[in-house]
Amino acid sequence: MLLAVNVGNSNTVLGVFRGSELEHQWRLSTETERTADELAVLFAGLLDQTGLSFSNQITGVVISSVVPTSTTALRDMVNRYFNFPPVVVEPGTRTGLSIQTDHPREVGADRIVNALAAFSRYGGPCIVIDFGTATTYDVVTEKGEFLGGAIAPGVQTSNASLSRETARLPQVELQAPRSPIGRNTVDAIQSGLIFGTAAETDGMIERIRKELGGSATVVATGGLAPQIVPHCQFVDEVDPWLTLEGLRLVFERNVGPADE
Repeated sequence: MLLAVNVGNSNTVLGVFRGSELEHQWRLSTETERTADELAVLFAGLLDQTGLSFSNQITGVVISSVVPTSTTALRDMVNRYFNFPPVVVEPGTRTGLSIQTDHPREVGADRIVNALAAFSRYGGPCIVIDFGTATTYDVVTEKGEFLGGAIAPGVQTSNASLSRETARLPQVELQAPRSPIGRNTVDAIQSGLIFGTAAETDGMIERIRKELGGSATVVATGGLAPQIVPHCQFVDEVDPWLTLEGLRLVFERNVGPADE
């Protein structure tokens, strides 16, 4: 069985695949100071709850991470507790996508993995939107070329920044108010965060589609997608575990199909 791990700035997402089927998945807070041994204890406990053995049933591990300290700890964990190395998404890892950006080595592993999964599952051209610490917009052509995209502050990042950088504005719960016209401070902030991000999303989709010269399938993912997508007009698909599927595909392209 394959253990897929995606480490983001805010959340770490894990999944266990039996062949091509995602059987279990978890979303955890990213703790950048966890050691290899702490990660092993944590992962073993999660797997044990599902009746799986951490050391006996996991036959492959694939990792994408935007947090260098976590990448190192995960590598160490796999090397210490398993008799095989992990597949880590980094420059030189085979994905099957043609990276057409100015500086391919700068593109985040999560963006590449999301693009691969979206192209494989929905075809191209496609626009992949990941609502996380940052909101990323990534574009793949019908030929499987990764063109790049856009990066904007995520809705929770904006929420925290607004409170931190102002004297009297609070952080608010990320939920839509009754109306875009907020009649109190909390509703006004929620309107700007939720409806403002949704409007940004629709606007970016329109601009990217215009640049491409036609339609493109729009796929949304990420931990904050449920708060934003219901207020968007142009999102076609919501795929909460898209990144895990992309990791499975990366493993397949570099090692072979995951064992069942």
